[in-house]
Amino acid sequence: MGWRPKTHFHVLTSAQQPIDLSNPLKDFARITMRDTILQTQGLTKEFKGFTAVNSVDLEVQRGHIHALIGPNGAGKTTFFNLLTKFLPPTRGRIVYNGIDITREQPAQTARRGLVRSFQISAVFPHLTVLENVRAALQRNLGTSFHFWKSESTLYPLHDRVHELLAQVDLQDFADELTVNLPYGRKRALELATTLALEPELMLLDEPTQGMGHEDVDRVTQLIKKVAVGRTVLMVEHNMNVISSIADRITVLQRGAIIADGPYDEVSKNPLVIEAYMGSADTPLQGAH
Repeated sequence: MGWRPKTHFHVLTSAQQPIDLSNPLKDFARITMRDTILQTQGLTKEFKGFTAVNSVDLEVQRGHIHALIGPNGAGKTTFFNLLTKFLPPTRGRIVYNGIDITREQPAQTARRGLVRSFQISAVFPHLTVLENVRAALQRNLGTSFHFWKSESTLYPLHDRVHELLAQVDLQDFADELTVNLPYGRKRALELATTLALEPELMLLDEPTQGMGHEDVDRVTQLIKKVAVGRTVLMVEHNMNVISSIADRITVLQRGAIIADGPYDEVSKNPLVIEAYMGSADTPLQGAH
């Protein structure tokens, strides 16, 4: 008798749980959850009768760069504040890696690997570039307040600091005071301090805001570079940036999702064009 394939076998997920392939529908939900790193279900935030985020159902796929866009006042920043627990939701759920984190404190969520950057200038201007990244590493190691220890005890962190600076093309600026950096380089430093926290999902809040073309191009490429092996959810207004790096786009207007999908599809959606341009007959700027 020759070799015959088995009719029943198992594979292992990343969690080392067997999936019965003889009955694929049985484990469909678990397979889907493995690929979805972040999900919101009916997420809503109301402020004294004003609905800033209105029943948002969002799914972010693991390993994607996912852009959240919309006109001013669409609810993007409020949505980010809900995800990072700076605001409690009125209704709805936030699920991260299959765990309901809706009621967690911000520090708990950050420790899970969901880390936000770029919402404010998050660097110390009168420390060097190296010292800023080292401080972020200390925070991740839980040694931030060991003021009584000699600085020499921090030297073992320097190899990792230089690795992170190289990732964001700041290896030649390690000893420079942060206050002297050009704006685009400061944003790159903020990205390095975020990477020091070892994020699995990075939330980037308007990373290219206020930049000239050269800095926009540099930071866009840095985001693409550091996204390898990670997931990125970013709020961004620059449509050229979004079209060049985003795997998927979700569009908010008045707190609700009006479109979701790849850029080529979303950029042609009449509702999206009207939200941005005021008329569905006007091409979306930056669309191509």
